[in-house]
Formats: sequence, C-alpha cells, structure tokens
Amino acid sequence: MTLDTQHLNKNRQDLSQLDEIWLFGYGSLIYKVDFDYIRSERAHIFGYERRFWQGSHDHRGTPDKPGRVLTLVESENTRCGGVAFQVSHDVFDHLDHREKNGYLRHEISLHLDSGKAVTGLVYTADADNEAYLGEASIAELAEQIYECSGPSGPNREYVYDLAAALRAHGEIDEHVFAIERALRAMEPA
Repeated sequence: MTLDTQHLNKNRQDLSQLDEIWLFGYGSLIYKVDFDYIRSERAHIFGYERRFWQGSHDHRGTPDKPGRVLTLVESENTRCGGVAFQVSHDVFDHLDHREKNGYLRHEISLHLDSGKAVTGLVYTADADNEAYLGEASIAELAEQIYECSGPSGPNREYVYDLAAALRAHGEIDEHVFAIERALRAMEPA
C-alpha cells in the first residue's frame, strides 16, 4: 500500500516565512543528494534511532513486494548522526515527491557539528501510515531486503550505500551494519 503524503506535507509548515531552512538527512538523503542546497554539515539529533521498518512500494520495492527503507523511531538516551542541509523552500516540491510514501515532515532540534543548534525539518514515517511494515528480526529484514527491487534499484544497494556513507561520516549504527553483514553473507561467493 502507498500513502501519498505530498499534499499533507505542503500544508504542514509555511516554509516561505522561514529565514533559514535546515533539513536533516539520516538515510538515503546522506548519499543520494539530488537536490540543491546552500551548504551542508554533519549533524545529529537526540532521542531517535534508525530502523528499517518502513515499506518502499515505489523506490526499492513494488506494491506486491515492498522493500524496506529507514524511518526514525523514538529511543531514549540515543544519538543519531547524519547530515544537515541548509536549503531554500523551493526544493520541497522535489523532496515531498521523493519522500511521498508515508513520510511526513516534522520539526526537530538539530545539533550541527560546528556547535550551533538549529531547528530543522526531518521526514519520518510513523507507525500509523499505510506503508509501515514494522519491526522484524535482523534475519527477516535482511531476507526481505535481499529479495526486493524497485524503480530505484535493488533494495540491498540502499543498505550498502547507506552503510558506506555512515562509515565515511564516522557514524556507527549497529542496526544498519547488522543488516549489511547479513546481506553480504547472502551474496554468492
């Protein structure tokens, strides 16, 4: 199932009234930057962690065989690192389309590596959206990811690209890395 959230996101925040807009990337936005931005900086948020609990019916899977992509889930005493992009409001037509399958824009406190704290936006897919697949074991997640592919390519490439990008940024994410290890073990020798 898909849930096209483009219209919902257009009405969530009045971006034209903001002097400075920051966007937090924690998944594919880290390595697939297909939008214009003013500048970027490593950043982190507190109280959330990445999980492959969102279905991808439109990019890394199909309606009949959805892939798995990231969302953020609340988690006490955690830090999630990623990249903050300073953007203009005109990039959100593209981003709202890209993140349309169940993702909503939320305001969040971003901590830039330069030491500055800013209010930013982040796309997350909550458990109440139609494309949400929910929790599963690492083995189950890896099996589903390994077998799925969609218009944006094989689902496992998403994991491999993300894991490489996280390492390049000095970030450790055991959930992502455990799925990556399980996927690599499934690859032919």
